[in-house]
Amino acid sequence: MEESDVTLNFGEEDDIENKNKRLKHPVAVFFHLFFRASALVAYLLCGLFSSSFITNFVVIILLLCMDFWTVKNVTGRLLVGLRWWNYVDEKGESRWVYESRKGSGSIKISAAESRIFWLSLVICQLLWVIFFFAAIFQLSFKWFMVVVVGFLMNGANLYGYVKCRVGAKKNLTSVASSFLSTQLFKSMLSSATAKATDEGSTKTPN
Repeated sequence: MEESDVTLNFGEEDDIENKNKRLKHPVAVFFHLFFRASALVAYLLCGLFSSSFITNFVVIILLLCMDFWTVKNVTGRLLVGLRWWNYVDEKGESRWVYESRKGSGSIKISAAESRIFWLSLVICQLLWVIFFFAAIFQLSFKWFMVVVVGFLMNGANLYGYVKCRVGAKKNLTSVASSFLSTQLFKSMLSSATAKATDEGSTKTPN
């Protein structure tokens, strides 16, 4: 599988209406949160409603699938102007495309919706990581399978949209390395400046 070398002009997430705090797509926001929250609640409280693991497994997986499809195909496009997908070219190779709206379009992105979109993705991923280690410590193989499915589905959307946000031409590792290098340089520069200031203040005129 290969990634597309071109980021298509689809969405402009940097073009955010910071002054407009209201939700422009309340229905999309509702379903963006509903399916993922329902999957988490079902995982935590399913034992209170049914003692059948098969029933609980099917319900949780269905909620995860609906959440994955909704986030990938609907809410990402509406809430943050991003979209990722793949296709098979003439050679039979699977290629991944990460789209981001560029240019000055008439459709603006709400800052509130963007914040809800990204926070829900990150928080849910952290929760699935916690459930992952909890299942390992409890030696619960059957629930471990459920957690892996939730971790992979939410993680796939998170990774795809981060790639859209960063850009298909940029490697995430190089971006992270560049960020860390910048922060290290700033830290060294501030330390050197502070040291020079302290030395200057300790000197007394002759």
